[in-house]
Amino acid sequence: MFSSSQFDAATAFSGGGFMPSQSQSSQFVNSTPSQDKQSRDTQGLLSATVKQISEASQSGDEKPNFTIDGVHVNNVKVVGMLFNKNVRSSDVRFELDDGTGRIECIRWVTESADAREMDAIDGDGTYVRVIGHLQNFQGKKQLNAFSVRPVTNFDEITCHFIECIHYHLQNSKLEGGAPAQPQMTNSSFSTPVRGASNGYQPASVNDVSVQYSTDGFKGFDKLVLNYLQQPSNIDREIGVHVNELSQHLKAPVEKIKDAIEFLEREGLVYSSIDDYHYKAVEGC
Repeated sequence: MFSSSQFDAATAFSGGGFMPSQSQSSQFVNSTPSQDKQSRDTQGLLSATVKQISEASQSGDEKPNFTIDGVHVNNVKVVGMLFNKNVRSSDVRFELDDGTGRIECIRWVTESADAREMDAIDGDGTYVRVIGHLQNFQGKKQLNAFSVRPVTNFDEITCHFIECIHYHLQNSKLEGGAPAQPQMTNSSFSTPVRGASNGYQPASVNDVSVQYSTDGFKGFDKLVLNYLQQPSNIDREIGVHVNELSQHLKAPVEKIKDAIEFLEREGLVYSSIDDYHYKAVEGC
């Protein structure tokens, strides 16, 4: 869809607060794979541009999460071109450029599935979707990725930036003064939090979201999530195949995929080695 010379987010987002930033290089924080695993145990997913991430404010020492347009977030999704891939035995480091700036990313290699995932990335100039934990080291933002997938349908790039614009405008409007309305997260629609003993409750709602039941989910979506959250499935490095979910829940594959799509938007699950294997975000 785009070549590196054609992709100009400065034009696409002029006047909307999405202007290109200068590429910055930084050192990676001296974190460990176990710390990276713990970092997933926070909040739902927020689609963002590198420009938004670079301007995100940090809540403080006691609350390490960041704020983008008034929304507290630790886990983000970014889409852009991969550059300067550096493969090591313990991790893979690279820069992601989405046309609004560059951010350094690290993908820990602790399982064979992690290595296979990164081997599938051809190299410089490949469009990728990165989901990971946002952190700050010496005043510079960087991303501890736990999912790096090549973009195969280039409509995903357009869709991602439309999401970023839509929720930037919504959240900025709410932040500016609409106290009676709940705060929006972006493509995750609502950020799940631990609720009563009957399950999860949404921390916020969205006017375009599906109709929720009282505990925040439609019943079948919760069944899919519960199965993916079983300890034995959390520990499986490749995740759970949609056919297994279909057999276990005695439901058509298409219904499983609809539930997965909803849970993915919620930031509760993510695809692992392909579009048929899924894992639950730990700690949600």
